[in-house]
Amino acid sequence: MELLHDPELEGFRKEIRAFIDEVLPPEMKARQRTKVQNNATIQDQQDWMRILNRHGRAVAHWPKEHGGCDWTPQQLFIFNEELYAADAPEFDWGGTHMLGPVLYTFGSQALRERFLPMIRNGDTYWAQGFSEPGSGSDLASLRTSAELVGDTYVVNGQKIWTSGAAHARWGFFLVRTDKTVKPQKGISFLIIDMASPGVTVRQIPQINGEAHLCEVFLDNVEVPAEQLVGEPGMGWTYAKFLLEHERTTSSFIYWSKRELERAKEIARHETAGGRRVCDDPAYRARFARVQADLIALEWSVLRVLAHEETGFPEAAAASVLKIRGSELQQEITMLQLDALGAKSLRYYEPGPDAPAPSADWAEHVPGRTTIALITRAATIYGGTKQVQKNILAKLAYGL
Repeated sequence: MELLHDPELEGFRKEIRAFIDEVLPPEMKARQRTKVQNNATIQDQQDWMRILNRHGRAVAHWPKEHGGCDWTPQQLFIFNEELYAADAPEFDWGGTHMLGPVLYTFGSQALRERFLPMIRNGDTYWAQGFSEPGSGSDLASLRTSAELVGDTYVVNGQKIWTSGAAHARWGFFLVRTDKTVKPQKGISFLIIDMASPGVTVRQIPQINGEAHLCEVFLDNVEVPAEQLVGEPGMGWTYAKFLLEHERTTSSFIYWSKRELERAKEIARHETAGGRRVCDDPAYRARFARVQADLIALEWSVLRVLAHEETGFPEAAAASVLKIRGSELQQEITMLQLDALGAKSLRYYEPGPDAPAPSADWAEHVPGRTTIALITRAATIYGGTKQVQKNILAKLAYGL
């Protein structure tokens, strides 16, 4: 199965690479490459979305009638791989990869017309309000309620680990609209204006010095009923669709490929015991093992994209990709830190008003420790490794 050696695909790769070189602003690329935080700035994300949207490539994975490119899964794979390799800012995944597909599949025409153009153009940042205290991977137990009063839902409850909520203008939330039925049947999918009275966002300090994760408190928040996506009580179905729609993204394959190249670059520049780290046999053996595992993961992703018949549900494959992908994120960032040695202990305070790193910092040093620390959570967020193994055992082996 030599998908990436198809001459047409290689021609497509060259076209995409040339396109990115032409439209990605050099200063934006430089900020992304040398950033000391895990995430690109909101401004860069939105500016990049607008650039892509002008060229009709902001939501390439959407159907063509909603602004997509009608590319094959393999072409989309190449597009995303080249974006990451070029150090382009990441998408606002909440809008482009989570909410968008749910909206154009289940949302009303009014919601599509209102929000899909906004998502394509990066006009706002989106928060995903799913997890709650005590209801992380077990979403069916969520308690945030939404009571319909006339033509308004009154929402009360709390969400946690809501990425970027402090910067989000809008959010999509799972809420309980019916307590009399089976837990999964009483959940609805609601779009909420984060500036609404009663919405309180509190940032959570993280071990890497950032505060991207947030708590969101909803106290008698009034939400117009027309902002309900689809039908009442169907939120569980829509949430499963959302999580399964992009079944390969949880592998973080594009990110990991870029960061492994960065680990190689660090090892070539740093020395230990009087020789380059990349010349150390133990480090080389460790690097080779991680590289082999990453190649195996990449081909597993390509097999899913090609809809290869395996005899197992694709949802089971998604759990495998999530487990191995999150483990490799941690292994790759540790390769970076170990190559840096004592330099990885240098601390830089992230934030919009922080001064630039000292001029004696090489380009490959800033941000490595910050990102390595946040990837310690990779085996927890998006469904813990233990929960993913349970899903895999049930779907693939009937256990």
